[in-house]
Amino acid sequence: MALFGFGGRRPPADQGVRDAISAWVRRIGGLDEGVLVKVSEIVCADPACPGMETVILIMAPGRPTRAVKVARAMDTVSEADIEAVLRPVP
Repeated sequence: MALFGFGGRRPPADQGVRDAISAWVRRIGGLDEGVLVKVSEIVCADPACPGMETVILIMAPGRPTRAVKVARAMDTVSEADIEAVLRPVP
């Protein structure tokens, strides 16, 4: 049994997965190199969550940080998922 869930953690996603997601965010979002994109995987404590979720922070100089989430583990995120979370709200 894992104490506080620490023994049951998945290994972190590899850097290649993180880089691919970051590249999709940059391309789909039309972001230039001056914008920092941070991709992380966290354990979601909300019972309605699937367990793991991918959090993407978009940090443009002089603008508030934008955070978007994909309710999936990082290694299962697709380009279509990124398009869906970055699509402008009508």
